[in-house]
Amino acid sequence: MADPRIQKALAALIANIEQVIIGKREVIELAVITLLCRGHLLIEDMPGLGKTMLGRAIAGSLSLSFKRVQFTPDLLPSDITGVSIYNQKNAEFDFCPGPIFTNLLLADEINRTTPRTQSSLLEAMEERQVTTDGISRALPEIFMVVATQNPIELQGTYPLPEAQLDRFFMRVSVGYPIRDEEVRVLEMQIREHPIHSLKPVLGEEHIRFMQRAVSEAHIDRSLLAYIVDIVNATRKHPDLLAGASPRASLSLMRAAQAMSLLKGLEFVEPTLIKQLARHVLTHRLIVKPQSRLRGVTESKLVEEILQVTPAPV
Repeated sequence: MADPRIQKALAALIANIEQVIIGKREVIELAVITLLCRGHLLIEDMPGLGKTMLGRAIAGSLSLSFKRVQFTPDLLPSDITGVSIYNQKNAEFDFCPGPIFTNLLLADEINRTTPRTQSSLLEAMEERQVTTDGISRALPEIFMVVATQNPIELQGTYPLPEAQLDRFFMRVSVGYPIRDEEVRVLEMQIREHPIHSLKPVLGEEHIRFMQRAVSEAHIDRSLLAYIVDIVNATRKHPDLLAGASPRASLSLMRAAQAMSLLKGLEFVEPTLIKQLARHVLTHRLIVKPQSRLRGVTESKLVEEILQVTPAPV
């Protein structure tokens, strides 16, 4: 039986974020699902569409610690993970934690820094720990990276390596608002931005409770096989250099469980898997150069695979 307390809490969280991000309920739901699944979110879109503001709105709606790092070409790994400083009083090195030691880290314009600095997030995103000077330090139990990037700007940027892309639970795009939504955005900001008056609606204990509930959402074995069939199809597709990893299968399963929780369903339905597949899989695929010249994209391939893969009744 679905717990009505969870639906009520999630509805309050989404409504709170919608005070800042107008007309983008699906994107907000996907961000919340990523949080529930202990995942990391990559927001990829054009400048000025609210990528950074979405990350700030999520943080402002939760009673969690929040840090923001503006990624630049001169950023060093130690600027994120922390550094050991010699203490003359006790003749020892004291570790000064970097901004990564937080609940929610906003990595703004992540592709503007060098691969060396980007790689400083790999261990944290997968193992939820940071190793410096040979010592591993655990990150908070609730830890989420929300990263933003501009998909078309090339000058001064460094593409994210496949190993890092695979560590992002989902990739979403905000998209342009429709006319009436944009008018409302202007009305709301005549005096000041609504982000300044945003109040938290959920605390750490609420998030932990809901994260545990995700893994308890029922998903039939036939749907597990359906997920594997979809992911396997990406590995065999002639237009792809590389398909999705087993981590993608796990992410798609967890995302479907979280969505069923958000919708108040008794169990996971095949339609949820179809709805989430594009957001979970596309950034993990590598299209062959000759196929891309023919207009083949990751999104088209996922849609094609969903059409030809039979879903269980």
